[in-house]
Amino acid sequence: GKESVYQDTNHFKKMEINEKERTIKIPFMDNSDDYYLINFLRDAQKNMITMSLILMLVILIFLFLGGLLYLYASANNIEAVGDKIFPTVALQHLPPYIGIIFIIALISALFPSADGAITALTASICIDIIGFERRNDLTEEAQKSLRQKVHLGVAAVFVIFVMLFKIINNPSMIDVILDVASYTYGPLLGLFSFGILTKRKISSQYLVPVICIVSPIICYILNYYQKELLGGFSIGNELLVINGLLTFVGLYLVSKKG
Repeated sequence: GKESVYQDTNHFKKMEINEKERTIKIPFMDNSDDYYLINFLRDAQKNMITMSLILMLVILIFLFLGGLLYLYASANNIEAVGDKIFPTVALQHLPPYIGIIFIIALISALFPSADGAITALTASICIDIIGFERRNDLTEEAQKSLRQKVHLGVAAVFVIFVMLFKIINNPSMIDVILDVASYTYGPLLGLFSFGILTKRKISSQYLVPVICIVSPIICYILNYYQKELLGGFSIGNELLVINGLLTFVGLYLVSKKG
């Protein structure tokens, strides 16, 4: 009913809106680097459509497998829920070799993702923030030493976040990740939408980081005081959309026609 839509943060309609937004974001924004490498617009469009269809197929397969997992757990009176249901079924209710395969598959899936993220952050810090390509005072040996230190620092930050997630000990870490993404991805979504949908020019480049910082702060305040500000309405993962809209509106207000 209307009351459940307002009060339930994980209501189907709210999740539907959020997932539609993610479906648009993932093929376009997260994989935009793949399209930049293509010389012709027609080929880039084909690549985008192909990627969208593949993603849809993969999501349907995982949705189907997740449903089977819960049906198996229900049929065998397994009480584990959330993130614990998969390892519980694999390690305690299936033959030992399945458990070994599960552990190997888990490691093989996590290590490339972590390694790719650490490498990408290291490259971004060295090139965009430190400015390896702009600085002539750094020799090749100095750049190598500094790059290794940055790499170790980023890896240490990852370890800290892993320990932090362990301390949080949420039964469903995907909810925690989605909550964090609502604040971090919102400005990216607003920037991407502003660049794609408008031809306006920002009046001052220094205002962009200010807007991208202020928008998540406003969203945090809105989320923290939602009962006082919104009455009975409860904000869920649609906070990402609100964050993106605030960033978009902020950029629009400080821009002018190109």
